[in-house]
Amino acid sequence: MKPHRGVIEEEDASTLKLGSEFQDAHCLFISEVKILLDASQRPNTSEVYQKTLNYVNQFNRFTNPEVVREVRAGMNEEPIHSILTPFELAQLANLCCEEAEEAKALIPSLANKIDDESLQNFLNQTLDLKKFQS
Repeated sequence: MKPHRGVIEEEDASTLKLGSEFQDAHCLFISEVKILLDASQRPNTSEVYQKTLNYVNQFNRFTNPEVVREVRAGMNEEPIHSILTPFELAQLANLCCEEAEEAKALIPSLANKIDDESLQNFLNQTLDLKKFQS
C-alpha cells in the first residue's frame, strides 16, 4: 500500500492495480531487457547490474533478437493488443504458457478479459516462435 494524496492506494497485480507510477508505463519482457543489457557499451560491475544480468540470463525465454522482435510485433496485433494491457502482454511473454487455462491461472486479470480460444491462438503463435529460434 502506498499513500497517495492522503488516501491509501492498495496495489494488487492480480487486478492490475499497479500504482500510479505504472499507469502509462511501457512494459518490457525479460528477453527485451536482456537485449538492452547486452547492447550496453559501458562495462557495469555494480551488484544490482550483475544480479539483473544473472536474472535475465536465467529467465530469458527468447534467445534470438529477431524472435524477440516478432514476439513484440505479435503483441501489437489485433485483437490481443486492444484487449490486454502492456503488463499482461509482457507477463505472457515472460511465462510462455502452453495453455490458456495455465495463463489465466498465473495471470488472474486475464480471466474475464479474453476468451480461451483467442488467448490460445496468441500463446500458440508465441510458442511457435520460441520453438524455431536458432
